[in-house]
Amino acid sequence: MKYKVMVQNEKLLLTFQTRVRQMILQFQKLKKENEDLYAELEQYDVRVKQLEKEIARKNHDYEALKMARMIEISGGDIESAKNRIAHLIRDVNKCIAVLSD
Repeated sequence: MKYKVMVQNEKLLLTFQTRVRQMILQFQKLKKENEDLYAELEQYDVRVKQLEKEIARKNHDYEALKMARMIEISGGDIESAKNRIAHLIRDVNKCIAVLSD
C-alpha cells in the first residue's frame, strides 16, 4: 500500500514538473512575443513621427504655393501685384509688432 502511494505521488510530481516546464516555455514564448510587439510598436512610432514631419512640410509647401498663387501676376497687372505684396508685408509687420509686445 505504501509503495502504491509513493508511485502515485511520483506520478503527480512528474505531472506537476511537466506542467511547470510547459508554463515556463509558454511564459518565455509570450515574453519574446511581447518584446517583438514592443519593437514593432517603436518602429511604427518612428514612422508616424516621420510622416507627421512630412505632413507639416507639405502643409508649409501648400501654404507657400497658395501665397504664390495669391500674388501671381495675372494679365500683366504689375501695379496690382505690387499693392497686394505691400499689403501682405504690412500685415506681416503688424503681426511681428503684436508678437514683439
